[in-house]
Amino acid sequence: MPEQRRGFFFGFSAYLIWGLFPLYWKLLDQTGAVELLAHRIVWSLVTIVVLVVTLRKFGQVKALLAEPRRRWPLIAAAFLISVNWGTYIWAVGHGHVVETSLGYFITPLFTVLLGVFVLKERLRPMQWTALGIAFVAVLGLAIENGKPPWVAIALTFSFGFYGLTKKKAGAGAIEGMAIESGTVAPLALVAIAVLGMHGDATVTHHGAGYLALVVLTGPITAVPLLMFGAAATRVSLTTLGLLNYIAPIMQFICGLVIFHEQMTSMRWVGFSLVWVALALFTFDSMHTRRRTLALERAAVTAAAV
Repeated sequence: MPEQRRGFFFGFSAYLIWGLFPLYWKLLDQTGAVELLAHRIVWSLVTIVVLVVTLRKFGQVKALLAEPRRRWPLIAAAFLISVNWGTYIWAVGHGHVVETSLGYFITPLFTVLLGVFVLKERLRPMQWTALGIAFVAVLGLAIENGKPPWVAIALTFSFGFYGLTKKKAGAGAIEGMAIESGTVAPLALVAIAVLGMHGDATVTHHGAGYLALVVLTGPITAVPLLMFGAAATRVSLTTLGLLNYIAPIMQFICGLVIFHEQMTSMRWVGFSLVWVALALFTFDSMHTRRRTLALERAAVTAAAV
């Protein structure tokens, strides 16, 4: 199988798994979000430790820890992704799956906005238009609900800033996740212990099958991240950006078709505006990339002549 096709398969699989996450977390709705988050962190760390040992990445992890310029962004990323995971788990358990999809639809646009204000990047007119449309959509949903869509906003901000800190760290998927999981694992263990002492721990109350599902939250967290890392080195950023929409589309379908969450007329309008914004953003990105590649080819041809 050619490397590009292999990369597409890895990327598609990663986003498909992320898109189907609501179905998995619904199986664990007998447990509160805090306890599930704590177990997800702990079992993710166990999974990553196994991978670090198997792939002999101790040296890379040690090198990351020795560089403050890369270590501190990863520590910040650990708390940001924990907020993201906890919000997502709570939202699925409380019937807000459609709103989680909104958060991940908006995330690419918010990431672009971070590039402007933090990295001092410049936006093209069509990108500004897409951001304006998305802002109007979120404002309309806030008016319709009588409050902002906090779940979507929390997911957008936490994952957007998580991506920014990961970019600053420049770490590989396994070694980066090892530091992230190791940073928050002690807090997760404390949370599990406190819940147990107060008689509020539930993961062992529903049989071996239920406990196995909880333990598997570690591998199902790590596997798509590793697939994503494999895809990122094999396919173009444009392809990866298009694959990004698979997860929120699947989440939206799960919320609407499987969990029968309510979609009012205003929510349809709001989501439609977000989709228009994403279509403009994607078209502009693809057009710019094609033009850049054409200019590079022309420059190479001219140099050869």
